[in-house]
Amino acid sequence: MKPLINWLETSASSPAYSGWVLLGIAICFFGAGINTMAGWLYVISGVSFALLGVAAILPPRSLTHLSITRHPITPVSAGDELSVELEVSNSGKQSVNLLQIADILPFVLGKPTQQAIETIPPQTSHRWQYHHPAPHRGVYRWQTVELATGAPLGLFWCRRQHQAPATAYVYPQVLSLTQCPLIDQMGEEDSLRGDPRGKPLSMATEGLVRSLRPYRLGDPMRLIHWRSSARYGDLRVRELELITGGQEVVIALDTASNWQPEDFEQAVIAAASMYFYAQKQQLALQLWTAATGIIKGEYRVLETLAATNPQEDRTHLPPTSYPIIWLTSNPLTLTSLPAGSRWLLWQYQATSSEAIIINQDLPGKVIQTEESLQLQLQA
Repeated sequence: MKPLINWLETSASSPAYSGWVLLGIAICFFGAGINTMAGWLYVISGVSFALLGVAAILPPRSLTHLSITRHPITPVSAGDELSVELEVSNSGKQSVNLLQIADILPFVLGKPTQQAIETIPPQTSHRWQYHHPAPHRGVYRWQTVELATGAPLGLFWCRRQHQAPATAYVYPQVLSLTQCPLIDQMGEEDSLRGDPRGKPLSMATEGLVRSLRPYRLGDPMRLIHWRSSARYGDLRVRELELITGGQEVVIALDTASNWQPEDFEQAVIAAASMYFYAQKQQLALQLWTAATGIIKGEYRVLETLAATNPQEDRTHLPPTSYPIIWLTSNPLTLTSLPAGSRWLLWQYQATSSEAIIINQDLPGKVIQTEESLQLQLQA
């Protein structure tokens, strides 16, 4: 019965509870009229059937001239609320009253969000904005918005679906790191390595230096230009075009491996947090995943981290010509990292036979999922 009612509502119109009651009364009066041949019973049943016919036709007609426009959805971080905005336009010559609109969200986001609209005057639009929680990162897409009405009599109910494609990016959380030894040490090593002219970057005052600015809390001490600081009377920090002297550093997330869901979410958060920490330190970092390869740019990195999943097809191999920060759940991959690399390993219980895999020259850390990720990245 329910599939039939749904089909009637979306294709024509379906009787509401009051409609079924009136239909039953009309049938009873018509049957009584046949038995008694009383004309007034035929009149009552005829008026009832006519009223039901009008009530079945008017609701679909009132939805004919309505259209839906969806505004772009601003990306948010996991745990924040999505701000969704829709505009319902009435291009007809009559007002549309007692309307219900429902945005059919993906089931992973929750139940459809509904809103009642009292009236939309002719040749005008009604803007509807609502907020919906987004507890988990991801890229969410949905297509359908439903308009429903029972106006003007409420005896019949109809629904019509409109295509209004939506794409919502929910970025991973970015932890506010005050320090990150894995990145700080790589930057210091690159600075000591020097530029092609053999001059250490920590002493460079021309060519690589873009400008000088006042010291801000959290700036690394190695970027302070002491000669200028003494002349101005306060600390001055060098802004370099590229601290690594042309050498790239990549945060590589091992998305091709098999992960526990909680561990993978922590790894994504760690990758995003380290990337933006490196940006604050003016280090040139990029992101690598098995599906996308190397990418750079704030928005591209966030969108990639929002969409990535474990066990992706390995369509790109990790870089081997320069250092990487390797985030993985598979300890066997730690043996093939380039020189100068770092690693983070999730939920790994080393046995005596596997301890050699981790005990290598490249620095790294085993992440304990039950402890604070922020404190472990800063330790």
